[in-house]
Amino acid sequence: MSTAMLIAELESVPEQTRREVLDFLAFLKSRNAASSPSSESLLPLAQTAWAEDWSSPEEDQACKDL
Repeated sequence: MSTAMLIAELESVPEQTRREVLDFLAFLKSRNAASSPSSESLLPLAQTAWAEDWSSPEEDQACKDL
Protein backbone atom coordinates (compact mmCIF):
# COMPACT_ATOMS: atom_id res chain seq x y z
CA MET A 1 0.00 0.00 0.00
CA SER A 2 1.37 3.38 -0.94
CA THR A 3 1.43 6.38 1.36
CA ALA A 4 -1.05 8.15 -0.91
CA MET A 5 -3.49 5.25 -0.63
CA LEU A 6 -3.16 5.23 3.13
CA ILE A 7 -3.76 8.96 3.36
CA ALA A 8 -6.79 8.69 1.07
CA GLU A 9 -8.26 5.98 3.29
CA LEU A 10 -7.62 8.01 6.42
CA GLU A 11 -9.24 11.08 4.91
CA SER A 12 -12.38 9.08 4.08
CA VAL A 13 -13.14 7.98 7.65
CA PRO A 14 -14.48 9.94 10.64
CA GLU A 15 -12.11 11.76 12.99
CA GLN A 16 -12.68 9.21 15.76
CA THR A 17 -11.54 6.40 13.46
CA ARG A 18 -8.40 8.35 12.54
CA ARG A 19 -7.63 8.73 16.24
CA GLU A 20 -8.06 4.98 16.74
CA VAL A 21 -5.76 4.27 13.79
CA LEU A 22 -3.15 6.63 15.23
CA ASP A 23 -3.42 4.97 18.65
CA PHE A 24 -3.07 1.55 17.06
CA LEU A 25 -0.03 2.67 15.06
CA ALA A 26 1.61 3.96 18.25
CA PHE A 27 0.85 0.62 19.93
CA LEU A 28 2.41 -1.34 17.05
CA LYS A 29 5.53 0.82 17.07
CA SER A 30 6.01 0.44 20.82
CA ARG A 31 5.38 -3.31 20.69
CA ASN A 32 7.91 -3.74 17.90
CA ALA A 33 10.49 -1.65 19.72
CA ALA A 34 10.00 -3.58 22.96
CA SER A 35 9.97 -7.04 21.42
CA SER A 36 13.00 -6.74 19.18
CA PRO A 37 16.00 -5.46 21.04
CA SER A 38 19.13 -5.82 18.99
CA SER A 39 21.40 -8.71 19.84
CA GLU A 40 24.27 -6.24 20.12
CA SER A 41 22.59 -4.49 23.06
CA LEU A 42 22.11 -7.80 24.89
CA LEU A 43 25.64 -9.13 24.42
CA PRO A 44 27.30 -7.20 27.27
CA LEU A 45 24.51 -8.24 29.62
CA ALA A 46 24.88 -11.90 28.64
CA GLN A 47 28.65 -11.77 29.00
CA THR A 48 28.35 -10.35 32.49
CA ALA A 49 25.58 -12.68 33.60
CA TRP A 50 27.21 -15.87 32.33
CA ALA A 51 30.87 -15.02 32.82
CA GLU A 52 31.39 -17.54 35.62
CA ASP A 53 29.76 -20.35 33.65
CA TRP A 54 31.67 -19.55 30.48
CA SER A 55 35.01 -19.33 32.27
CA SER A 56 34.96 -22.76 33.87
CA PRO A 57 37.04 -25.82 32.95
CA GLU A 58 33.83 -27.81 32.59
CA GLU A 59 32.48 -25.37 30.01
CA ASP A 60 35.80 -25.37 28.15
CA GLN A 61 35.69 -29.17 28.01
CA ALA A 62 32.07 -29.21 26.80
CA CYS A 63 32.77 -26.71 24.02
CA LYS A 64 36.16 -27.95 22.85
CA ASP A 65 34.74 -29.65 19.73
CA LEU A 66 32.58 -26.76 18.58
